[in-house]
Amino acid sequence: MASDSELSKEILSTLESLRAEIAQLNDRVAALELHQPAKVVDEDMILTISAAVAAYLGVKPKIRQIRLMSNPQWSHQGRATIQASHDLASRSPH
Repeated sequence: MASDSELSKEILSTLESLRAEIAQLNDRVAALELHQPAKVVDEDMILTISAAVAAYLGVKPKIRQIRLMSNPQWSHQGRATIQASHDLASRSPH
């Protein structure tokens, strides 16, 4: 049977090994988070955006850059605009 001293050394050795592995994993995760590829905008989306801008401006635009944004305020504003455009009071059966 192993002595308490040997058992303690073995436990400490295992803990150090685990700490080293966790540190390596943390480094790998940090590196992966830094090198996330940008989201790709497909050609259909670019054509749709271009057509919408052309319809609004009346001229064909030259699109230089498109950035995807995830902002809840945009979706909230869009829903508010659509809901405001519906005249629910005139459709009331009263």
